[in-house]
Amino acid sequence: MMDKELEKLSRLTAPAADAEARARALAAAMQAFDSAENNAAAAQGNAKGWRPSSIINWIWSPAMNKKFLAGSALATLLVIPAAGYLTIELTRNGSPIVDQTEIASHLVQNNMPKPAEPVTAAPQLSEAPTEESRPAQPSAVSGAQALQDKELQTAKPAAERPSEFDAGEIVALKNKSEDSAAALEMAKRVAPAAPGMAAQGQLLVEPMGAVAPSPVPPADGRVQIQLDPSRERFANAAANPIKSVATDPVSTFSADVDSASYSFVRRSLTGGAMPDPQSVRVEEMINYFPYDWPLPNNADQPFKATVTVMPTPWNHDTQLMHVAIKGYDIAPATAPHANLVFLIDVSGSMDEPDKLPLLKSAFRLLVNRLKADDTVSIVTYAGNAGTVLEPTRVAEKSKILSAIDRLEAGGSTGGAEGIEAAYDLAKQAFVKDGVNRVMLATDGDFNVGPSSDEDLKHIIEEKRKDGIFLTVLGFGRGNLNDSLMQTLAQNGNGSAAYIDTLAEAQKTLVEEARSTLFPIAKDVKFQVEFNPERIAEYRLIGYETRALNREDFNNDRVDAGDIGSGHSVTAIYEITPKGSPAVMNDDLRYGAASKVPADKAPAEAAGSGHQGELAFVKMRFKRPGEEKSALITTPVGAGNAVATIDAAPQDVRFSVAVAAFGQKLSRIAAVDAYSYQAIADLAAASRGTDPFGYRSDFLGLVRLAGSLSQR
Repeated sequence: MMDKELEKLSRLTAPAADAEARARALAAAMQAFDSAENNAAAAQGNAKGWRPSSIINWIWSPAMNKKFLAGSALATLLVIPAAGYLTIELTRNGSPIVDQTEIASHLVQNNMPKPAEPVTAAPQLSEAPTEESRPAQPSAVSGAQALQDKELQTAKPAAERPSEFDAGEIVALKNKSEDSAAALEMAKRVAPAAPGMAAQGQLLVEPMGAVAPSPVPPADGRVQIQLDPSRERFANAAANPIKSVATDPVSTFSADVDSASYSFVRRSLTGGAMPDPQSVRVEEMINYFPYDWPLPNNADQPFKATVTVMPTPWNHDTQLMHVAIKGYDIAPATAPHANLVFLIDVSGSMDEPDKLPLLKSAFRLLVNRLKADDTVSIVTYAGNAGTVLEPTRVAEKSKILSAIDRLEAGGSTGGAEGIEAAYDLAKQAFVKDGVNRVMLATDGDFNVGPSSDEDLKHIIEEKRKDGIFLTVLGFGRGNLNDSLMQTLAQNGNGSAAYIDTLAEAQKTLVEEARSTLFPIAKDVKFQVEFNPERIAEYRLIGYETRALNREDFNNDRVDAGDIGSGHSVTAIYEITPKGSPAVMNDDLRYGAASKVPADKAPAEAAGSGHQGELAFVKMRFKRPGEEKSALITTPVGAGNAVATIDAAPQDVRFSVAVAAFGQKLSRIAAVDAYSYQAIADLAAASRGTDPFGYRSDFLGLVRLAGSLSQR
């Protein structure tokens, strides 16, 4: 019954609502609600103005509204300590890039020493880039990382890489890591700075993963890179032959004040090896030492000749004619102002302890020697040239020394461009009536641009016309290009020295600074004419690379050597008197000697004016800034002769000992029978005053050569 009633009601239509009744009902309902809640003043919610909720919701809601910021901060606090701890552990335990166990096993297979322990790469310091260069850092790091990844791929475990390691592979891996470091450093530089210059700024620690060098065997198993002596080039020629006065009475040669050969010989002997005979230039060994030859009276005649004739210590049937000159010595107070340009090789080949580091120390010594009004500029060259320091007065010494200290090595060697830049800078700061000189410091290993001796010779010949002199300083060994150094010095109105130690730098650039820097004569030439009635034969000892044609003596366009303030130059001839059993050449059947009438004595035949003369010495020179040469002559007669070697002046005897030593090292047959001990005895007896110990050191070299020659 109830169901039917409900079904009936569901079919009925609800009456329409009365609007007025509806409004009354709604008002009554709201009034009742407000009365019950006592909340008539509030439009919604409670009277306190907030929605009722639990304490948990009150705390959690603000936290959730800031959940992303809080989450990031929390993650950072957790991750950074964890990453730092992991890095420390990896560093402490030495996480290798290349499996060193694998390397060790392969070293054993290749009969190479096994590394004692893993080598851990230490983080390197580099200089911070400037603000302008910072955008380039990400690409630099990624580039370095790519190089590192490539390196890692080459170091897979043995299971994945079947080929064996050998010494070449280890060196290659080391070179790769060095290249990666170079790439990172170069990308951080602001702009192409001068070659060899380190960027200025604060030091920055590189990320440890940026450049990780491959491990190499430690000292007890290190792969040694042996220097190849055959890479060194020396300027030398065949020894001077014995010449007959009857057919060739005149000897002509250029002055030589270089000393590079002696330093090279010393380096070889102290290194436990006899020097290469091609590296020995006897005249440079003789002229290495200071001598107390008589000085000219004034600067109008920059030097005068002193001639001594004596018996030959290694051949009793010949004599020695010793010709010595000493240049006028400029007083320090009257020395002219100097405009110096340091042209410094900063190529990769200079990255050795006895090259760029020694070079920097040497130039620091020189700067400390200069006067406050002198000017110094610095040009460097590697693949290209750059000006490191514009002309700067030595009064700003700290600025100059700072520029020297920042030099770094790297890159190929393009010397020609550097030479051009240095001469341009010297010309820009040219000092009239002063000394304008380019000082080239290099190992001579030019391999970019014009690099042949002949090409560079032409460049130097053009540049010397501007009145700028050249000094060439050689450094290092293994790839020393002495031949190029000699070419540049001889054709650039200059001199050459080899710096093998800081003591040699002190001698060349400090003790002999006036001789090195201040020229008193240029294009100095010697010509000696022998009297055929008194002398049968002669041999010039040394000066093979300085020989000139007879007609070159009077030709002022022919370049020759230069002499600096106080410089000494010595030339020694071994001469054979007429009628001596040591004569090597027969008389000419149809020569001038056969035409002398039998009833005339040799003195009459020689002419009444020159009866007692043995020879006639002539010298030509140009004063700095002049192009016309002047002539000095000295006849040699009986008054120049002494009866025994012991009667000769002390300095003469010592220089003869040096000449004998140089010939012995050059393997000249004339001194084969003259022992090293005899040379040492002669030198010891004539050592004399030796304030700097040079002559004592020479005695040590003679004894050392005697020992090495017996091996």
